[in-house]
Amino acid sequence: MTRAAFSYDFPHRHLISVADLNPVDIRIIFERAAHWLAVNRTPDKSSDVLKGLTVLNLFFEASTRTQGSFEMAGKRLGADVVNFAVAHSSASKGESLSDTARTLAAMRPDIMVVRHSATGAPRFLAERTGLAVVNAGDGMHEHPTQALLDSFTLAQHWGEVGGKRILIVGDILHSRVARSNIGLLNILGAEIRLCAPPTLLPSDVDQWGCDVFHDLDDALQDCDAVMALRQQKERMSGGFVPSAREFFHLFGLTHERLEVCSPDVLVMHPGPMNRGTEIHTKLADDPEKSVILEQVESGVAVRMAVLELIGETIRRDFHSREAGQ
Repeated sequence: MTRAAFSYDFPHRHLISVADLNPVDIRIIFERAAHWLAVNRTPDKSSDVLKGLTVLNLFFEASTRTQGSFEMAGKRLGADVVNFAVAHSSASKGESLSDTARTLAAMRPDIMVVRHSATGAPRFLAERTGLAVVNAGDGMHEHPTQALLDSFTLAQHWGEVGGKRILIVGDILHSRVARSNIGLLNILGAEIRLCAPPTLLPSDVDQWGCDVFHDLDDALQDCDAVMALRQQKERMSGGFVPSAREFFHLFGLTHERLEVCSPDVLVMHPGPMNRGTEIHTKLADDPEKSVILEQVESGVAVRMAVLELIGETIRRDFHSREAGQ
């Protein structure tokens, strides 16, 4: 499969935040993701769209779904993909992020996919290296490709996300997934609800453009989709909820609780799941309501779309510079 020709010039070299995108950008990402979703369901998944380009996966935090899907996306597009093992690198010996960045940039990769515990690390690397950077999650800030794959999954069912009522329940405070989803869903015109105990909500949540609930049964009324979030204990210091059992009693998703939702309600989770804490196992595995595995499949397609579009921007910018010389 050869490189695609676009009628729309994707204007971005980076994907750091969903706030960088407009509705047209999102539409073209979804169109390309739908194309790759179909291709990925065929025996021949290979393409030469990114042939000659190198994608560097720079993951300072452990990841299964995100790193695996970015690696698969890059390889299916024909790129050379390098996974940077941070645990065995000079970064583990005290090398600064700035020096690590300059060292890696000197190797001449084209796209750097970055996951880091520090808010702002991907933007810092984009500014310091001049490379195209995709944010694969930074601190408690953002995770833009997760939000894109979540909305893309819903759009595959509904056609349009705008006008739908979507609830996000769980650890909102520590969740970069929630922040990116809220930003993207606001752009797409969805009605967003949040539900969590007060200890797991940000102090400025009233400025996020969402309806906030502390009672899950009230929050679920007439919702079209519900996303459960895990408690991010690795980002917690101290007690935010009494116990996992009590949290499930108050905020866990079950079939019984969803009876007040839309009859065709879709259940989501970005993973990894803590079954019995934020969602009941039977609901997580329900083939009629749960789209959790569809989110994983969509993740590869959406990340292929993002890498493809950024790759086209890189080539276009290079040819423009060559023509100007």
